[in-house]
Amino acid sequence: MEQHINEVIVVEGRDDIDAVSKAVNADIIATHGYGITKDTIERIKSAYETRGIIILTDPDSAGQRIRKRLTDMFPRAGQAYISRSDAISKDDIGVENASPDVISKALEAAGRTVSDIKEEYTSSDMMYYGLSGARDSRSLRDRLGRRLGIGYGNAAAFLKRLNGYGIERDELENILTEIENEK
Repeated sequence: MEQHINEVIVVEGRDDIDAVSKAVNADIIATHGYGITKDTIERIKSAYETRGIIILTDPDSAGQRIRKRLTDMFPRAGQAYISRSDAISKDDIGVENASPDVISKALEAAGRTVSDIKEEYTSSDMMYYGLSGARDSRSLRDRLGRRLGIGYGNAAAFLKRLNGYGIERDELENILTEIENEK
């Protein structure tokens, strides 16, 4: 059964619309890059005020700039993330390259966004769990981010996402144990 998303999903382009449409049944708005038109902003604003929105941009620098701009305008927007490794095809990085399953999981995880950031984790926790300061921290953050549906980020961004998504310590430790057992 196809998953239906009530919120409107905001992506960057037409290819992203096609990819998301293969994963879920939802209304989708494309920004068509950073130069978002006034009409598109109005459509997003209307969706934000009536149904809510979920922002799903490419895991690259342009996608991050677009996400920041939209989040500044719409601070209660849901945030869906796809890791770079799940969004790459040859030298192209984008939502359009992700599988329907990856997109579906990212959108499902977006429901975990909380407005009040719970400061469950600190930079000391990041080091304790090997998520920063270790030789394979980057790889571990990538694998953990995919499992949690929060995407990849540098240590500071990942810490913010762990707290922002309200990831419980038990859940984090269980997934880290699973990752360790896969080696």
